Amino acid sequence: MTNFQLNIPTENKQSIVSSSAVMQEINYVILQVAPTDITVLITGESGVGKELVSQAIHSNSSRSKKPMITVNCGAIPEGIIESELFGHEKGSFTGAAELRKGYFELADGGTIFLDEIGELPLNVQVKFLRILENGEFMRVGSSTPKRVNVRVIAATNKNLQSLVSNKLFRADLYYRLRTVNIHLPPLRDRIEDIPTLATKFSTDFANRNNITFSGFETGALEILKEYYWPGNVRELKNVIESMLVINRGKLISTNDVKIFLNNYQTQSNSDVERGLPMLPIKNELEERALIYRALVDLKNDISEVKKIIQGTNSSVNTNHVGEYPALPSHNGSLDEMERKLIIETLDNSQNNRRLAAEHLKISERTLYRKIKEYGLK
Repeated sequence: MTNFQLNIPTENKQSIVSSSAVMQEINYVILQVAPTDITVLITGESGVGKELVSQAIHSNSSRSKKPMITVNCGAIPEGIIESELFGHEKGSFTGAAELRKGYFELADGGTIFLDEIGELPLNVQVKFLRILENGEFMRVGSSTPKRVNVRVIAATNKNLQSLVSNKLFRADLYYRLRTVNIHLPPLRDRIEDIPTLATKFSTDFANRNNITFSGFETGALEILKEYYWPGNVRELKNVIESMLVINRGKLISTNDVKIFLNNYQTQSNSDVERGLPMLPIKNELEERALIYRALVDLKNDISEVKKIIQGTNSSVNTNHVGEYPALPSHNGSLDEMERKLIIETLDNSQNNRRLAAEHLKISERTLYRKIKEYGLK
């Protein structure tokens, strides 16, 4: 299968490269929608390359010489997201010392990419829908409508239809957004792309950092193809770049890949023969997060059992439940465990809050709230 590379801005070192038929079909859709102003919704798991697709759409459009503004809706606290998107007037709220343009005004004539659109608060969704329908908005503290000419691209790793069913996302906004829906499959569903992407990432990284790259053994690429890649293309890129630094100048062998993938273990021959899926490799941090959640669930289960027993027969002595290992109270040790887990996750993520939130399997808004709750910086 012939590889392809989309025309995206030269200052962006990463481009969309693929060998799979499904990605070539997506490339065709991108080239069809790019010249139009139609709204595009990009869906898929975290790390599949949704932002890169948005860049490709913008750069192949008539707006390519105008700005493209990227906004992570999940990273902006709910209290200020309206001001960030639409701007505010001087004195409109405490701390508004001057007039400020929002992201939509800054993107006027160009494209705005709203990542994690599923995190947008309901009250802001109404105003966002108005922009989609007629280009009108009002700054916070103003009663004068303003107009912008902006192409909107949105992305999410959530099931928006499920959010609509649960009244967490407006149905009219959902149907307006998904005029064109580009769904990016996870890397594990297009494993033929892995060698192509690995070669691309390694070559780019070596050129940028003046590192000699001697290539991969064939077996090394096969191991990469067998791995589950829960972090998708983003994880693959990070792994490749890290291996190049550690194995500077060396041919990357099959054994190098196994060691680097955190005590990677292949499935037994019987599992491979039965075609069982390769399980994702979990690092220590993810395991601790799972243990923490298990402790909380177990504590809640034990509390429920006590309530049921006491409700059934008040004379029953439920002290025997305490024979199980004692669990810390939620207001005490569990909070401290959560605090330490967040600190450790942030440290391991080099204080990248988006990455930390992904490791903890929570939204960035929840992580920001926890950081504030525990007085972390």
